[in-house]
Amino acid sequence: MQSCVSATIRLSRTRNGLNTARSSFLHCHQHHPPPHGLTYPFPSTRNASSISIAAALEDRISAIPIERFRNFCIVAHVDHGKSTLSDRLLEVTGTIEPGGNKQILDKLDVERERGITVKAQTCSMIYNYRGADYLLHLVDTPGHVDFRAEVSRSYASCGGALLLVDASQGVQAQTVANFYLAFAQGLQLVPVINKVDLPSADPPRALEQMRSTFELDPERAVLVSAKTGQNVEAVLPSVIEQIPQCSVILLVRVFDGAIRAGDQVTSLATGLRYYVGEVGIMYPDQTPQKILRAGQVGYIFFNPGMKRSQEAKVGDTYTLVGSEKDVQPLPGFEEPKPMVFVAAFPVDQSTYHHLEDSINRIVLNDRSVTLQKESSEALGAGWRLGFLGTLHCSVFEDRLRQEHGATIIITPPTVPFRVIWRDGKQSIIANPAEFPDADVAHGRVDELQEPYVLATITLPEEYLGKVIELCEANRGEQDQLEFFTASQVILKYKIPMAHLVDDFFGRLKSTTKGYATLDYEEADWRKSNIVKLQLLVNKEPVDAVSRVVHTSQVERLGRQWVKKFKEHVDRQMFEVILQATAGRRIVARETIKPFRKDVLQKLHAADITRRRKLLEKQKEGRKKLKGLEAKATSS
Repeated sequence: MQSCVSATIRLSRTRNGLNTARSSFLHCHQHHPPPHGLTYPFPSTRNASSISIAAALEDRISAIPIERFRNFCIVAHVDHGKSTLSDRLLEVTGTIEPGGNKQILDKLDVERERGITVKAQTCSMIYNYRGADYLLHLVDTPGHVDFRAEVSRSYASCGGALLLVDASQGVQAQTVANFYLAFAQGLQLVPVINKVDLPSADPPRALEQMRSTFELDPERAVLVSAKTGQNVEAVLPSVIEQIPQCSVILLVRVFDGAIRAGDQVTSLATGLRYYVGEVGIMYPDQTPQKILRAGQVGYIFFNPGMKRSQEAKVGDTYTLVGSEKDVQPLPGFEEPKPMVFVAAFPVDQSTYHHLEDSINRIVLNDRSVTLQKESSEALGAGWRLGFLGTLHCSVFEDRLRQEHGATIIITPPTVPFRVIWRDGKQSIIANPAEFPDADVAHGRVDELQEPYVLATITLPEEYLGKVIELCEANRGEQDQLEFFTASQVILKYKIPMAHLVDDFFGRLKSTTKGYATLDYEEADWRKSNIVKLQLLVNKEPVDAVSRVVHTSQVERLGRQWVKKFKEHVDRQMFEVILQATAGRRIVARETIKPFRKDVLQKLHAADITRRRKLLEKQKEGRKKLKGLEAKATSS
């Protein structure tokens, strides 16, 4: 999965860190036998041939495109066989000679003596899979809780991990702890069951534990014995297929100096540092180059890759590490500020993960969208999405449906509000469910504010009166009226953002028969008399449809809500009461009558007392049913 993000870059002419980066990158290959396809020279020609071997290795690596890079680590409880499995993987790729229990990546004496990993170690391997070379970067991490910081740093450089579990011991404490640490880093996990050759091994139990504890598919698991080498050759294909090279492509312009693979750069916006893995130009596709010079426009890969696209800020300035004080950020960088928020929920909760993946794929290429998980009692798990405007939101929704086949529920758009508390603090509320209730607002809130925009409307003069009425009805304040031709008018109004996102443009087009155009920009925040409008079903709030509105709009919107909701709710065996509330006040109500059985149908000539008795019995039964329903709803 890749994302192209535009950025500006300024580089000094120094190249600090290049030699260090290269030496550490080739460290694992200088003291061990070469990968498959290369041979060591005879001792008599060792010095001369070592140079040719290093050159051949560098040529082979340089021919591997970055999309065939894989950075992965091994996640496991202490003494579940991480280092042994690392040795077997190095043997499979030809990086070291087979045989023996070398513990190549355990370099400290204490690690070899105790049989544990204390310091994270890395090594690169070349593996030929289906006729293509892959460059695999393996990180062997500690398993004990005392070295959690070492594990966390290692995970940050990886795109995925092997979740290793002992077939005889099963899932243990550090397996769980390291899993959640890897999960929080967004790593793709490949389940591996080790030590299947032991007499006490119980692979089905271990697989079931991984399924129930981590929700990992047992079908994707690889069963191995790292000690004997049994089925170890099946691990690396799983790494290649299941762990993608997740990285962000930066499209950059070089303003000063030069940049090449191996340079270490830092972002002036985030302060994060990266090693450059590849540079190139679009000719017309990605074409690698040895260097990008001042004035060129091209692309940059980082290695390890920039895994989270949130780190890539459009318009950011990058410079070489060590020259931050000498470089000023280039002008033009401004973090996008979403002004329209919606809640999105899958129609069927079973499609949640598919929809989440679809949303993340679109967000990769649209950094102006903000994404935050939320849940609703009525609609289940979902997300709160922030957009630059209503059209931006509509386009995003269309892309979900058309490109990914998603079925999704989108709540009406809302805007952020500012709360000024009595202690002087300020909060921006983007989710109506978090807006302070009337009881809280009365005692702790000093002032409520809403955003205004300056709307510029261009229209024919004949529709001027109707457009002014439309703006005034939406609490607009006229700022400017100008005739720029004999028949064309420019009208500027300051309008609350909440009214602008409530289909204002659609009503404007309808009023002017499509002749009007609308543009707007942020104006300011103003004190406002706003309140949270909620929908209650049998006195229980439906949080997904709550909105923050001006008090002048409460009764109109409340009546619309309950009438619209009544059309879509089926009759039940009990009474359903729909209410719209603003604070403690009920502003609208609708009642859905229950189904009623004709208990008098079997009576013909019975006296009145018999009829009354049956009706009273039916009435008591409905009360009991209603009570049970209320109890079930509250629970």
